[in-house]
Amino acid sequence: MTDEEWLAARFEASRSRLRAVAYRILGSLSEAEDALQEAWIHAAGGDADAVANLDGWLTTIVARVCLDMLRSRKSRREQPLSPAEVAGADGATMAAMFGEPEQEAVLADSVGLALLVVLDTLSPAERVAFVLHDMFALPFEDIGAATGRTPAAARQLASRARRRVQGAPAVPDVDLARRREVAAAFLAASRGGDMGALLALLDPDVVLYADRAAGPSGKPAVVRGAEAVAKGARAAAVSRAPHASLALVNGSPGVVLAPLGHLVLVLVLAIPEDRITRIDVISDPARLDELELALLS
Repeated sequence: MTDEEWLAARFEASRSRLRAVAYRILGSLSEAEDALQEAWIHAAGGDADAVANLDGWLTTIVARVCLDMLRSRKSRREQPLSPAEVAGADGATMAAMFGEPEQEAVLADSVGLALLVVLDTLSPAERVAFVLHDMFALPFEDIGAATGRTPAAARQLASRARRRVQGAPAVPDVDLARRREVAAAFLAASRGGDMGALLALLDPDVVLYADRAAGPSGKPAVVRGAEAVAKGARAAAVSRAPHASLALVNGSPGVVLAPLGHLVLVLVLAIPEDRITRIDVISDPARLDELELALLS
């Protein structure tokens, strides 16, 4: 066996793990596969014989390639999919949108849709540092090599990313827990089509504001009253529920619609007491970029 054949065998043996690293950094299965192809070119042209930790070396190469891709690619939100497009997409359309849906869905589920959405708000270097350290336990020496920083600077990157991922709620923990319960109950009632539960969770004078990108008409919409909002939530949940999950939105629990981790819509819920008084439905990419998203602990 030649040196190149030996290295190719080792690369193939590590492919599953390397793909997982690339997917968590990039959030796209097709891009992860592209990254692995590029990483192999770099690895084949390197001096593997001088490497003490081959797995770490390969992971670092993949991470560098992914970092370059994050920095150079255009944001997915420049040409956003409408919620209606997502809701009506069949398997072939989903494949064209996001790659092979079944494989990517498995990966997305393994990471968590909300986490993929939050990772998308990090800078490229923060995302790489967080994924490599918090998900794959790589030492900061390797992370520094992948991001072009010292180990100390890589540690700071990962720490800053972790704080952003976990969020710093602007409300007391007890209040946040109560709001989370209301938001979770609203999502569950919508998914289950439970009108009674929805009406109990909505203030009688609740108002829903949807931006022009959120609806099929292409115009902003306003819906007033608990019954009208509940009917709309129940109808929308039929197609959107599989892609919806809870997340912190500007420090308060809300709902994100993210098929395979690709953010297309956010519900911002105003919950001053025990009922939802206002819902902002946001799908405009510029407005989505302004939101502070974090995971619910």
